Amino acid sequence: MSENTALGPFMEAELTSQPEVWARAIAQAQTETLLPADGERVAVIGCGTSWFMAQSYAAARETAGKGVTDAFAASEAFLGEARGYDAVIAITRSGTTTEVLEILTAIKGTIRTVALVGDTTSPIMTLADAVVELPYADEKSVVQTRFATTALAYLLTSVGVDLTAAIEDAKTAVTAPVEQELIDAEQFTFLGTNWTVGLAHEAGLKMREAVQGWTESYPAKEYRHGPISIAAPNRVTWMFGEQPEGLDADMAKTGALYLNRSVHPLAELARVHRVTLQRARARGMNPDLPRNLTRSVILSGQA
Repeated sequence: MSENTALGPFMEAELTSQPEVWARAIAQAQTETLLPADGERVAVIGCGTSWFMAQSYAAARETAGKGVTDAFAASEAFLGEARGYDAVIAITRSGTTTEVLEILTAIKGTIRTVALVGDTTSPIMTLADAVVELPYADEKSVVQTRFATTALAYLLTSVGVDLTAAIEDAKTAVTAPVEQELIDAEQFTFLGTNWTVGLAHEAGLKMREAVQGWTESYPAKEYRHGPISIAAPNRVTWMFGEQPEGLDADMAKTGALYLNRSVHPLAELARVHRVTLQRARARGMNPDLPRNLTRSVILSGQA
């Protein structure tokens, strides 16, 4: 099927801009002190894509020795007094997501809150105790790309992760041609370890949102505990970061395409964005306006 470049113009412009906006967020993170201090117990909340970025940051912060850090879907966050959180970080592109606003309202005045937001005119600006403003990463496409990765770049920088290689690798990833076997593939599974597990989950979500495709995602060492059974020709297993020992040999037996490239995992997620866009276009789908989705979920009867 030929590519229709009229579909998804916002997503294309936004995903292509990622190296530039990451650099801006890194510089911003190096000059701000809005996030919880080292040693504080932190909960990170979000919905959808933002939840997966929360997972990545939580793993990276705790691994860096900065303090206990837990990630929750905002709809299922456990923030009771017994958990002893010193701060709650909310990630939200729109600043209008009902579940996030409900939590911040419920804990206001009891736990310090910090929001990372793209829309700086949204209600969260006055609800959170501190706001990391990322308006230059906001998006028009319903399918998120650059806001999520830019928020994560800010957060990773705050715990000492050097993203120089990510920016350089992404400059190629966001414009690279997409192989026909990736356009035509029947099914994708994404894998990660530690902070890249969240990236794997986010990659799977992108493919489901924009392409309505069959995608799965797992911590990499869980993959051989059952999910590898679906690996087969014309299917793809995509590993973010260093693979578990022997996974490549096991994958070779399945006939599936196995990808584990020696590039930075955050740049690899940007590459998935590119693949997702091209797969959507090949199927006549518009990832700027995917089926059944809106830019922000505002539950009925709530502003």
